[in-house]
Amino acid sequence: MKISIVIPACNEEKAIEMTLTGIESVMRPLGIQYEIVVIDDGSTDRTAEIAAAKGVKLIRHSVNKGYGASLKSGIRAASYEHILMIDADGTYPFDQIPLLIKEAENYDMVVGARTGRDVKISSVRRPAKFILNRLADYLAETKIPDLNSGLRIFKKDVVLRFFYILPSGFSFTTTITLALLVNDYSVSFVPINYYKRIGKSKIRPVKDTFNFMLLIIRTVLYFNPLKIFIPVSLTLFMAGIFVFLYSYYFLDRIMDVATILLLVTSIQVAAIGLLADLIDKRLQR
Repeated sequence: MKISIVIPACNEEKAIEMTLTGIESVMRPLGIQYEIVVIDDGSTDRTAEIAAAKGVKLIRHSVNKGYGASLKSGIRAASYEHILMIDADGTYPFDQIPLLIKEAENYDMVVGARTGRDVKISSVRRPAKFILNRLADYLAETKIPDLNSGLRIFKKDVVLRFFYILPSGFSFTTTITLALLVNDYSVSFVPINYYKRIGKSKIRPVKDTFNFMLLIIRTVLYFNPLKIFIPVSLTLFMAGIFVFLYSYYFLDRIMDVATILLLVTSIQVAAIGLLADLIDKRLQR
């Protein structure tokens, strides 16, 4: 196996050297061919200078384009068939990389799931993370231990098939996880630790959580629209039945306009869902 290690970095001068040294220390004993690709995403500090001094393949964005855009640049520039991505902030354990590489021999993607014994995730982010994960579990019809881990290894050709829907922001990892699961690719989740980051986080809790939720719904709408349309249709249908029964038994009059509106809308939503599913299936041929 030959591996390209892709590292997006923006203003990570405090951690980038330690990250590169740690990766090299675990990769050299493996005796496999690898390269390290660092994408400097418009940094205003010494991130690029430090990375260049380590002799890695360096890609520079003149302006900040986003986490996902950096990963796309790195994946395009990667020379080998397997891509290992990892953040440059010191949060992910380097000693778990060999385990992920070994697991990747049998899967299209292996995700380092942050479910180990030592996991430092902000308590502010936990409620939103829980809600997003439960929504993703329902829409993907499987248990997802970690939806958006930044440590994972995948086949380059598989991810390139979904480049047209992968966003330029932090939701890159969420999208590729859902895309592969919904399309029946083999995905494995390996428990890892997750440490406190070095430097300042670039996550915006409220805005990014809202964007993640919209992205999850949009991604599954793209691949499995019935998971969205059918529950909405059934909810409207049951609301119509409830309004009919409530008005008949408790108001001594039937709220016929509201009942008909809810029932007709439920039928229309179901029809749109079936049409969207038909289009999706034809496009997948």
